[in-house]
Amino acid sequence: MIDESLAALSDTLFSISVGLYSLAVVAFCAELAFGRSVRGRSEQLVAAGGVPAQPPVDVRAAGEPVEPTRARRLGLVAMVLTGLGAVAHAGVLVARGMATDRLPWGNMYEFATAVVLVAVVAYLVLAVRAPSLRHIGVFLLAPVVLSMVLIGLFLYAEAGPLVAALRSSWLAIHVSTATIGFGIFFVSGIASALYLVRSRRDATVAAGAATGAPAAPSLLDRLPTAAALDRTAHRTAVFGFPIWTFAVIAGAIWAESAWGRFWGWDPKETWAFIAWIVYAAYLHARTTAGWRGRPSAWINIVGLVVMIFNLLFVNLVSTGLHSYGGV
Repeated sequence: MIDESLAALSDTLFSISVGLYSLAVVAFCAELAFGRSVRGRSEQLVAAGGVPAQPPVDVRAAGEPVEPTRARRLGLVAMVLTGLGAVAHAGVLVARGMATDRLPWGNMYEFATAVVLVAVVAYLVLAVRAPSLRHIGVFLLAPVVLSMVLIGLFLYAEAGPLVAALRSSWLAIHVSTATIGFGIFFVSGIASALYLVRSRRDATVAAGAATGAPAAPSLLDRLPTAAALDRTAHRTAVFGFPIWTFAVIAGAIWAESAWGRFWGWDPKETWAFIAWIVYAAYLHARTTAGWRGRPSAWINIVGLVVMIFNLLFVNLVSTGLHSYGGV
């Protein structure tokens, strides 16, 4: 029996979470726009022949400027909106689970929704632990909003009971760990993409300084350092890799229980294994001379593309034992 009121609440919370994330994107954009450095503003005044005014910002003990007060406040608003969006987002799954009296990741709509939630929570944890990473918020939340809109438009499924193939205790183990691993890889892939952008920006600035033609200020200067982004991508991948490994192993055990074999090269199994190989290659490349930096970052991005391809292709295009997405 489906509780229609809870199912409707889940749908309403989905829309609310999209709205809150969208407002957070706007706030993060405003933070970047008003987050000019103290040094940059002073240099502009001096170049114009004026006396640099005392900017309304704090200064660290070592003399390193801190971002303007307005930008910090906008960043705090963005973080609060993101946190509220995550609460509403979690409510989507809780209400859906209570409405159907089962774990709320039994179809593509629920699984994809849970993956995006894990990515948002991972970002919030990173931003709290390392405040400088807050500045990647707009670059993470924008794909989150896009993903949520696409999930709602193309993957939505009415609340209902599980299909027979998923009625197993392994659902809580295999699918849960796959969800967590995918969500963490989502953050890792975006961090690698931002690392490529930031490193190219640093190269442009360095080239300009060498030729005596300084590069024009850019919003990209507000990103964390390339080293910090590369480190974030690596650490999240290190965290997600054993979780994904366990998910693949748990899936094989479940397959033996359900279908009488551990591995059959079903499309879902094949692409899950390919993703595992790509992330293993990324972690190895990060420790190999000549592959550190940009080459390894590209491997990490390929890993995220493979994960997304695995999610969409298997359930929407291919035919296999895992084709029960409920779309």
